Amino acid sequence: MNSHNPNHFRSGQYRHAYRRPEGQIGARQIAESLAVRTLTSESLFLGDYEIGINHGGALYRLKITRQGKLILNK
Repeated sequence: MNSHNPNHFRSGQYRHAYRRPEGQIGARQIAESLAVRTLTSESLFLGDYEIGINHGGALYRLKITRQGKLILNK
């Protein structure tokens, strides 16, 4: 028999006990991050600020902005 009142969980009284501390990731998130091939922008751009990507016969342009963000244009 459960000794906790289920309404306490809904009210948020016990929610803090079930939160994952910031900075910690779960095993599933680690597995997903390892499954994705990751490249650095430095290895893609090689000192340039714009590269072309041929995708399905269309040319896309990937640019680094002055603020250091990436923009993809068709």
